[in-house]
Amino acid sequence: MPSPLDDLMERLRAVEAEIEVELAKRGEALRWHLENRRIVFEQGVERLHSAIKTTLSQYIRDANPWIVLTAPVIYALIVPFVLLDLGVMAYQAICFPIYKIPKVRRRDYLVFDRHHLAYLNLIEKINCAYCSYGNGVIAFAREVAGRTEAYWCPVKHARRVLGPHPHYQGFADFGDAEAYRAKIDQVHDRVKIERVG
Repeated sequence: MPSPLDDLMERLRAVEAEIEVELAKRGEALRWHLENRRIVFEQGVERLHSAIKTTLSQYIRDANPWIVLTAPVIYALIVPFVLLDLGVMAYQAICFPIYKIPKVRRRDYLVFDRHHLAYLNLIEKINCAYCSYGNGVIAFAREVAGRTEAYWCPVKHARRVLGPHPHYQGFADFGDAEAYRAKIDQVHDRVKIERVG
């Protein structure tokens, strides 16, 4: 019999599916759609977008000096982002096959599509690519860490966790030793079955 938490998770999945439908409707209203993972705008939309674009010279001329001064601080984070990205890719490539944890597809988390927007100038496109990379790397690392935690320590915290990864709800409750052992046994049994097969 499903628990109240299982029912809530099922409702959450249903709401997430509804959100995807609404996002698709928004795309249609804004006159674009996806064809084989490629963004296609309706005829005339790109011309309208180009007309709205702020020119590069105007963008630079209107830039807040404080924002210009802080730009090197923002862009200096590229170094830790790249190191995190490389480290997580290496960790997953080495460890996940040994633990029989399904690998995370990095390309699902690093999405670069804003350069298709004709209303963004070159600096805005570079900024968008940088933000996409930084947030994508963090989301990729979070999923790899979440799968690792699900394998090694599937126990919820006693305190509330803000924005837990998707695997967290399936963890054993804090203080439920039997549920923890059952979760660990499930993981080990899965690994044994995959090794035999």
